[in-house]
Amino acid sequence: QVQLVESGGGLVQAGGSLRLSCAASGRTYAMGWFRQAPGKEREFVSAINWSGGATYYAYYADSVKGRFTISRDKNTVYLQMNSLKPEDTALYYCAADGRSIPEATRTPAYWGQGTQVTVSS
Repeated sequence: QVQLVESGGGLVQAGGSLRLSCAASGRTYAMGWFRQAPGKEREFVSAINWSGGATYYAYYADSVKGRFTISRDKNTVYLQMNSLKPEDTALYYCAADGRSIPEATRTPAYWGQGTQVTVSS
């Protein structure tokens, strides 16, 4: 069992930035972020798949490409969010799995509790 603990959410004005962090209690191949806005389904945001060597694979939803950057340091994943928009407002969940996210799964095995991101216009 892997525990995930997120931090870094908050309230920011449109155009601002936030950095989310997620620390895992164990190592997994894939770590990523999903989000769920009120009244909407949970959606994939970004993921980074890394086997520990020099090569990693990063994925982004089209809606965040060019604005969000995912990175990873061993068992911690970060999501740098720039140029935030009101439509980015959601509960952001960290997720992890031994399989590739999102290629192999969009329903990872492990989930964090979520951290709220609110972007005001």
